Amino acid sequence: MIKDNRKKAAVIYAVTLVIIAILFAVSVINTKVYNSKVRTETIKNEQLFTEESSKKEGVCVNAVPRSSTWGKIFDFKNEGLTENNYQAYTYDFSVSNNTKDEVSKFTFKLTFNQEVYLASAWNGSLEIHQKIKGGEIVETVPDLREFKAEAYELNTFAVDGESFITMKSGDYLIYTPSSQMNAMEIPIEPREGTTPGFIMYVPMEEKVEKATLEIDYTFHRLITASVLFWVAAGCLLIWLIALIIFVITSIQIRKYSERHKRDNIIINESIETFTGFIDAKDPYTNGHSKRVAIYTKQIAKEMGYEGEELDRIYYVALLHDCGKIGVPDSILGKPGKLSDEEFEIIKSHTVRGGEILSSFKSLENVGEGALYHHERYDGKGYPEGKSGEDIPLIARMICVADSYDAMNTNRVYRDKLSKEKIISEIETNKGKQFDPEIADIMLKLIKEDRI
Repeated sequence: MIKDNRKKAAVIYAVTLVIIAILFAVSVINTKVYNSKVRTETIKNEQLFTEESSKKEGVCVNAVPRSSTWGKIFDFKNEGLTENNYQAYTYDFSVSNNTKDEVSKFTFKLTFNQEVYLASAWNGSLEIHQKIKGGEIVETVPDLREFKAEAYELNTFAVDGESFITMKSGDYLIYTPSSQMNAMEIPIEPREGTTPGFIMYVPMEEKVEKATLEIDYTFHRLITASVLFWVAAGCLLIWLIALIIFVITSIQIRKYSERHKRDNIIINESIETFTGFIDAKDPYTNGHSKRVAIYTKQIAKEMGYEGEELDRIYYVALLHDCGKIGVPDSILGKPGKLSDEEFEIIKSHTVRGGEILSSFKSLENVGEGALYHHERYDGKGYPEGKSGEDIPLIARMICVADSYDAMNTNRVYRDKLSKEKIISEIETNKGKQFDPEIADIMLKLIKEDRI
């Protein structure tokens, strides 16, 4: 039974560990899916060019110009202009990560809805898209601060030897942030931000106020941010604690079981030694007590008893004839018919057995087997004439086992009976001498050659 419980416990622990592993796996998969998802935010015109947008939850972008500091003459038609007609604005495109997760990477697409001239940008690279008749010019500029117009096919305009990239309405650029140590725009830590910058020229008294920005970004969420991870971790901790308790308990149970086995061996040897003295008084019944104990245990097992209860039944049956210790050998071994007085002395072994075992407290109801195993189911037995269910169950078991052994062994007054005769006798005495249910169990054991 203990082994079965250990097997069940091992299965439960194994299944639980598999479930915990699945929880961990699901949390890992969920985190990877979360981190691989590309998210997109679109910000237009007034929403983009305001400081309020930087305070919104999530990942957001706002573009606020610094004060215009200088101007230039953009003389497109060579008209000899002498006054500045374009002014420069420095725009800080602040990318704010107002989340608890790290932004692992991002890019944004800035589409202009008015004409501007790009002068400089930092820190990342720009992919410039200019629409032309019948197509599009696409060029990637790694660092606009080092832009040389002759190296690209872009539409540009030069003023005082400085080249500017023309961005008309509908043209756009894709900004890729820098990951170099001197810039380190990515990753963006939780509740932090980064600020790419652009210098753009627009006509005097104007600002860049018409543009659409689409930002694509991915998060890097740590697995420890997953609730499922902590559920799995908590379950694993409980599992480990339970396993430690189980191992310690198993060790203690094993020690107890080994001690219990040793105690049982001592008890068994002690009782068998004692019953050996009883059986030795009559050579024709030598081994009778042990055989009756074995048969009774088999009957009990068929009735569903197991473990320590089976051991108790065995010991009670082993001691059922202990009262014969007080019966003279001359009566026990008498080959002829017993006188009424001698028969009364024989019958007294039941009461003597009950008295002897009355002080034996370590086995529950140990005296019932000795005192009542000669009671009959029909009430015609001795010593008290009990009947039916009033006779203790253990005594009814011993009664059948004792009678079977008596019929199946040679006695001083007769030879043992045949198997068929024994079966017939038990059948005849069901409900008379024997409990019918227990008699049927014994008949089954005999017929199946299990006795």
